[in-house]
Formats: sequence, structure tokens, C-alpha cells
Amino acid sequence: MLRMSKMTDYGIVLLTELARAGIGTRTAKELAACTHVPLPSVSKVLKGLHGAGLLVSHRGASGGYGLARPAEAIPLTEIITALEGPVSFTECGAHGSPEQGGTCELETVCRVRGHWRIINRTLHDALGKLSLADLCAPATRLVSLSTPAPQPLPSTVRGNPS
Repeated sequence: MLRMSKMTDYGIVLLTELARAGIGTRTAKELAACTHVPLPSVSKVLKGLHGAGLLVSHRGASGGYGLARPAEAIPLTEIITALEGPVSFTECGAHGSPEQGGTCELETVCRVRGHWRIINRTLHDALGKLSLADLCAPATRLVSLSTPAPQPLPSTVRGNPS
């Protein structure tokens, strides 16, 4: 099963909370209280998001964290990449060829390599169409990302007529 890590999920929750709050900053403690994300996790995620340039931080009595850009200018792919690394279904799609530091020794003989590139590009493009602002809107208002998936063809496996 493909899924994001809990820390990435927390990161999206924290960023949407900051986006909904509007202009200004919130402390890690305030964000933990209003999102119910444990404070140590909030601190760790905020540090990663700040390091990726998605957040600004201000020290002092009125300090805290705020969005580095408007929510409309922060694509979901950038959030996921900041906390997970490159968005990809396969290692070869995330890290390139073995010559480029990739991890798949079968890449040169892989017959589905080109398909994985298309699938990974489609995933990246779909996630890139969603912004942090979109995630703050009710789910029914989200833009349609694509047409419905094609229906599978009848099985042609021997012994399994459909």
C-alpha cells in the first residue's frame, strides 16, 4: 500500500492551519493545541518545513511560524517533497538511473521503465495541480484532477475466462 508518512500528514495539517489563520505567526505550542498533533512532532515537522523554505520563523515574544508564500503558491508536491523526498511510485523514478545514484540495477533491462516514468510524471503533475489553498477548501470544491480511470479489459489469463 502506498501512503505518506505520519509526519507528512502532520505537515499538511499544520500548513493548512497556518493558511486558514491568515497573516501572522503561530507558535509550535499553539499549533499543537489547535491541531492535536503532539508537540514534539509539531516541532520536528516545522523545522523540516522551515528548512525547505515553506515557512518563515520569527523569534521573540511575538514570534512563531508563518507561511513563506501565499497558500495558493505552495503546491502539494513541494510539501510532500520537503518531508518525504521526491514524489514517485518507484525508486528509479525518484532517484534516476544507477549511474545517477539510483537504486535499481535492473533499469537498463526493465521493460516497464518507460511506463513508470509516465506514471510517476502523472502522479507528480496531479499533486502539483493542488495547492495548499485548495486543501483549505471543502473537499467538494477541489478541482477535478483527471478523467475517470479506464475500466480494466476482460482477463486473458489462461483458465480465467471473463
